[in-house]
Amino acid sequence: MQSQNRIFEDMSKIATSAMGTMAGVGREVETLIRGRVRDLVGDVDMVGRDEFEAVKAMAATARTEVEALKAEIAALRATAGDKPPESTGSAPIV
Repeated sequence: MQSQNRIFEDMSKIATSAMGTMAGVGREVETLIRGRVRDLVGDVDMVGRDEFEAVKAMAATARTEVEALKAEIAALRATAGDKPPESTGSAPIV
């Protein structure tokens, strides 16, 4: 009976070691994959969030200025008695 317990004990130790090894391999593979993904994303020329927000704010400011200039031009034309220019069929730049 003692020898049977010893066999189970040895098998348990082997299984525990195998599980530990597999967990280590899993962590190693995860680390390698994370590194590869980080390298791939780093190679792609992506814009950071802060840069995106800065350009977005600049575009909003420019849009506001364009609208103000359009209103000013319309007011000057109205004062001068000019007719607005004929549409060329293309969409206005916004």
